[in-house]
Amino acid sequence: KKMNFQVIEFNGESDHVHALIEFPPKLSVSQIVNALKGVSSRRYGQANLPKPYGKDSLWSPSYFASTVGGAPIEMLRLYIQNQLKPS
Repeated sequence: KKMNFQVIEFNGESDHVHALIEFPPKLSVSQIVNALKGVSSRRYGQANLPKPYGKDSLWSPSYFASTVGGAPIEMLRLYIQNQLKPS
């Protein structure tokens, strides 16, 4: 909320996630990814949940991002909704 971006849809699989995010042009993709990874890692730790697969951290340091330009938002939402739930 503080950074003024909105996660429109979120889903994924055990080894990756898909997120449809709307954000203002003043933000970079790396700022958004760092915010999402940081907050989710902190909340995951506060809930005393174990790291998946015995890893040292919740997230890998890498990410992949792609723009979607003229694709209809509803088509993108359906694609993400049809991914397996993260475990």
